[in-house]
Amino acid sequence: MFRTLFLILIASTFVLTTRSDAQGTDANPIYLDQGVGWTAAARADFYSRDQGSRLIALSWMQALKQRNGQPFLADGLSRYGYLPNPANTANLPVGFHASGPQDFQVVGMTCSACHTRQIEADGNVYRVDGGPAFVDFYALLGDLDKAVGDVIASDSSFAPFAAAVLRSTTPDAVEVVDLRRQVEGWYLRFHTLIVRALPKTSWGVGRLDAVGMIFNRISGLDIGPPPDFMIPENMKTADAPVRYPFLWNSPRQDKTQWPGFANNGNDILGLARNVGEVLGVFATFEPKRQGAIVHFLDNNSTNFDGLSELENLVKRIGPPKWPWKIDAALAARGKAIFESDSAEAGCSGCHGIEDGEQRFPFIKTWRTPVENVGTDTREYDILAWKANTGVLKGAYIPFATAPLKENDEILNILATSVIGSIAEHLLAGGAPSTNARVAAAPDPGSSDTPESLGLVRLPPTLQDLLTAFDTASASEAIKKARRQGAERASHTRLPPRGSYEARVLQGIWAAAPYLHNGSVPTLAELLKPSGQRKSQFSVGGKYDIENVGLAATQDPLSDNLSVTDCSNINSGNSRCGHEYGTSLSDQDKKALLEYLKTL
Repeated sequence: MFRTLFLILIASTFVLTTRSDAQGTDANPIYLDQGVGWTAAARADFYSRDQGSRLIALSWMQALKQRNGQPFLADGLSRYGYLPNPANTANLPVGFHASGPQDFQVVGMTCSACHTRQIEADGNVYRVDGGPAFVDFYALLGDLDKAVGDVIASDSSFAPFAAAVLRSTTPDAVEVVDLRRQVEGWYLRFHTLIVRALPKTSWGVGRLDAVGMIFNRISGLDIGPPPDFMIPENMKTADAPVRYPFLWNSPRQDKTQWPGFANNGNDILGLARNVGEVLGVFATFEPKRQGAIVHFLDNNSTNFDGLSELENLVKRIGPPKWPWKIDAALAARGKAIFESDSAEAGCSGCHGIEDGEQRFPFIKTWRTPVENVGTDTREYDILAWKANTGVLKGAYIPFATAPLKENDEILNILATSVIGSIAEHLLAGGAPSTNARVAAAPDPGSSDTPESLGLVRLPPTLQDLLTAFDTASASEAIKKARRQGAERASHTRLPPRGSYEARVLQGIWAAAPYLHNGSVPTLAELLKPSGQRKSQFSVGGKYDIENVGLAATQDPLSDNLSVTDCSNINSGNSRCGHEYGTSLSDQDKKALLEYLKTL
């Protein structure tokens, strides 16, 4: 199976690994105006802040080779579209960091790796902080897997790697054996994830099945038995790619994640969102049972302080201001269309600023509608995934989560893991402590109670954490929705199948391609009936400021995305849906686009 995947990876990444201009890697771009709070110091912090991701030892990555024999980090990963970070002394790009003491540093990823982009228009390159990146994470994962696999393939291939890592032309034999054991242990887990989770067809530049990969990480690599903690059969093909969302204003939404299953709008819910995210990008997480007690922090690399700082930084990122000329009269006409009733092609009913759910303590949010507008359904269907709960079988947090069944929705596993990790961290005062007992998994028939086990009930200040994820009866809701179309199943807080969040459109001009799966290249295309939208387009940083989105002509080696029509709405790549504004006259469409540039 891996041989087949490997051949596909070669075919799909040969071009990608020779391309460095997916989003333009100019290290001296024009930084767009994103508000007075977004300073150079804030930007530098955002580019490198440690959130707890632990991907691979820096010394290992520095010793790896590309297929062409060059060092893996020779171009700072620009061949995948990642942007240079001159401040990083290890030649790691924006969004990558090395944590730990000298000679023991571990490479991790942070928010800006996926949420920083560059666009090019009129001969200038512009930086959009918080924007969806034009990066190929699929190719990076595949190439990293291949590079490490090549190293351990034989003693002769391992020898130069060991010499580089151990910094000796004649390293001690015992140290070489120990290093090989460590590398093979890392590769077993990483390679299992790559083989079982990556689809045969690349997600493409600027896209990732984020929820699928988070689910695979936590259920497949983290909750199994030692020594490797894996349950490989829990992993499923992550073939529902979505476009990276833009980050500005995201802390103000009352819902988040494309399918809208995560509540949002204050710091504790933001922390829940971010802990779930870092578990998906290679944080160490090994929950353990001690008798009937479940501990979430015994070997958990989540950097809670770093995540809090990142959330504060994201709050400072403003929507990017359109840097080119605006036709004020035309934009005023477009504003009237935007604010009209949805039956008249208006947008504000779903995308305007309205008060949302109030969060603790007295925090106002923006309403984030989560509705089915006829778009691709594959991303939503991931919420039905189930898995063996491993070490977390029977685990529950009193008055917060129900006991996990032996085979349960992965969304429930994620919720228990995230809520448990946060609660244990906060109630222990930020330090591991057996006094912060927040979860239990008593044996069936046990008379143990939360009180007898000394479990701590979550205080009122954490009340919103109890509803961080809408998880009730997820798989049953989806099964019923499949039988009955978009009808919502009873006894579930999840929205109808195929529903996705509708964001406030500030800065939307800088977030192409459009729809949740990035299947429409420009806003002008989105105003066409889905049947008339392009079935294929190039993805890259060259921008069309008239049609507002990706330019039709990108660099010769840019990625091409083929999308399906409404006859295959569950392909993961359907351009179907969101048939709003399609009946406007050409002049009205032009006016609406002009107004959207001003947001």
